[in-house]
Amino acid sequence: MRYLHTMVRVTDLEASLYFYRDALGLEVLRTKEVPSGRFTLVFLAAPGDSQAQVELTYNWDPEALQGGRNFGHLAYAVENIYSTCERLQQHGVTILRPPRDGYMAFVRSPDNISVELLQAGQPLPVQEPWASMSNTGQW
Repeated sequence: MRYLHTMVRVTDLEASLYFYRDALGLEVLRTKEVPSGRFTLVFLAAPGDSQAQVELTYNWDPEALQGGRNFGHLAYAVENIYSTCERLQQHGVTILRPPRDGYMAFVRSPDNISVELLQAGQPLPVQEPWASMSNTGQW
């Protein structure tokens, strides 16, 4: 047995690609449109780690999605927690739990999926403006 992917339903494929690909930095591995089923699948992964994939499922017919607390979050190790959060902010993403400790941050996708970012290796030295930032909303 081996892990394949985690599927996340999305309501706006372009907004979701902007978040996961452009802001978060995941790479699109493949896209599959299924006209007979009226949906599109986009598989993404962190650069150099195609074994841990996220599948975005976009149903062409509008539907209301309700997130459940039974799905916690996606988690990614990043090379520099501060520069990652700065890039996300430049893309209009709110940092819900800033990396005050130089180690951990949380953001949410356009469909309210929580994403945890963890500093690879040891925490970075605490620095501003992150050390003074408060939490925003729920993460």
